[in-house]
Amino acid sequence: MNKIIVDKEDGKKVLIIGSGVAGLTAAIYAARGGLEPTVISGNQPGGQLMLTSDVENFPGFDEPIKGPVLMERMRRQAERFGTRFVDESITEVDFSSLPLKVRTESSKELFLADSVIIATGASALWLDLESERRLKGRGVSSCATCDGFFFKGKDVAVVGGGDTAIEEALFLSKLTNSVKVIHRRKELNASAVMRQKAFNNEKISFLWNSIVTETWYQQGRRH
Repeated sequence: MNKIIVDKEDGKKVLIIGSGVAGLTAAIYAARGGLEPTVISGNQPGGQLMLTSDVENFPGFDEPIKGPVLMERMRRQAERFGTRFVDESITEVDFSSLPLKVRTESSKELFLADSVIIATGASALWLDLESERRLKGRGVSSCATCDGFFFKGKDVAVVGGGDTAIEEALFLSKLTNSVKVIHRRKELNASAVMRQKAFNNEKISFLWNSIVTETWYQQGRRH
């Protein structure tokens, strides 16, 4: 018989799927409200900030804080108020009736709750290069709004041609010397409005029909 972890005896139990900033913030508030939340952390506990070096736009810190350090502090804060963490991924949900049901990956345990908060966030699409993995947080980033400041006045490149890539390129154009958009096709997939904004931006240039095969350091420059 599967073990039931979260019961429904008082009608207050809350299950949170995701352990990034949104998930942990929900956990802190729910725990302080006496809702005894359980957080299913997923396959990347801490979310995308675990891949970010210095975080300077999070309220309450007058000096940069490392992404992993910030997430660890948020987790400890949630735990202090009684949040329980299960560092597994979800394989099955049933939201057709109460109690809501969620099953985890390895333990096959069944979780029941009156409320489920889904805070799974987003995942970056990486190029799957060895050099890319090695340079994450040291020149290679998946978040322009998080790390763009560190490339102020530099020449940068954005890989992709959809709305997300063009949004990142437009944001970076406000901070950097130039932005080169590298796209594997001969035209952008982004919406018409986003395409026009990019084409009208003098700082943005394009490299068409190209696929990135390597990234490296050279003479103090990041490529």
